[in-house]
Amino acid sequence: MITADEFIAAAKARGHDFYTGVPCSFLTPLINGVLSSRALTYVGAASEGEAVAIAAGAWLAGRRTVVMCQNSGLGNAVNPLTSLNAPFRIPTLFVTTWRGQPGQPDEPQHEVMGRITQDLLELIELPQAQFPAATEALGPALDQAAARMDETGLPYAFVMKKGDVRDEDLQAAPLSLPRPGRRADWPEAGPRPTRAAVLERFLALADDRTAVVATTGKAGRELFTLADRPQHIYQVGSMGGASGMALGVALNTPAPVVVLDGDGAALMKLGTFATIGAQAPDNLIHILLDNGVHDSTGGQATVSASVDFAAVALACGYQFAASCASLDGFEAAFRAASEAPRPALIHVRIAPGSMDKLGRPTVGPADVARRFKAFLAGLRPAATGAGSVS
Repeated sequence: MITADEFIAAAKARGHDFYTGVPCSFLTPLINGVLSSRALTYVGAASEGEAVAIAAGAWLAGRRTVVMCQNSGLGNAVNPLTSLNAPFRIPTLFVTTWRGQPGQPDEPQHEVMGRITQDLLELIELPQAQFPAATEALGPALDQAAARMDETGLPYAFVMKKGDVRDEDLQAAPLSLPRPGRRADWPEAGPRPTRAAVLERFLALADDRTAVVATTGKAGRELFTLADRPQHIYQVGSMGGASGMALGVALNTPAPVVVLDGDGAALMKLGTFATIGAQAPDNLIHILLDNGVHDSTGGQATVSASVDFAAVALACGYQFAASCASLDGFEAAFRAASEAPRPALIHVRIAPGSMDKLGRPTVGPADVARRFKAFLAGLRPAATGAGSVS
């Protein structure tokens, strides 16, 4: 058994200073220790997959990250671990607990995952080791994890048993409630614009310092076709993870950050709205391009027609939200969001369909990620909190 402070200090000495995850009783002392430290950042996520995406964004902005979760949540993390971290070669230290360990009494819902935790990690090609529960094992275990992550660019997992870390009281204060946000709408006028037309207008409005995270599917493909820039990252997988990645970026750079999201993707990880509202990055604009369908898979309808995303954003703590359904309305909303307190959301209702000559990114995901990381590094030195947008 080790103390949380011992693990945190050893990890910090190796650069790990950004933590995110979903609690488990086995993780309580470690999470409480991180929350109690002013030298570390902890972002509580709404789901394990969201935590992986947030950590990916933080890594792109120059942080060394740790994701923590219960092994029952591994199912939620499999998609981003395999379709985000793997193709983009984004490492993170992944600490999962071992509930349902064979031979140890536990709740019935942990029985299956307890039997297959290590097998599942192996199946998704995640290198793993037993959590270092002895002081003398800490350094070598963390060095081995770091060496493997540096070599492969992929995550590395520690599997934590009950009692590996001594109990720790929580010393951190709870998050404060955000102040009420403001809403401004631009009524629908005429036919709804195409996604490409909105993206063209956005490209004309965004400056060269704006980091852009584009969701998976045709949004990223159209953005690439219209203009491929070093400040763009095209999330080719991990549906729903773009907003979490953008949050991880925004919390660790002074640059303006924009996420280009879709209605299907936003609905898949709607909990990220609450995480963004609670973390309150004042440099993040969330643009939701809503065509009411899953455009990349044949045009099946989403349920977005009945969802007021601007109201959802405000209820989650966003400081500004707008809805619009025209190019001029979008431009007005974007200018207003750029001047308003953030985070801000712009819900744009658009027409289904995509560009006739639709390309795909010709730069591989790993190269896109490192190009984007270099872009962020080339800006003024990153702060530990979000900066403001001028």
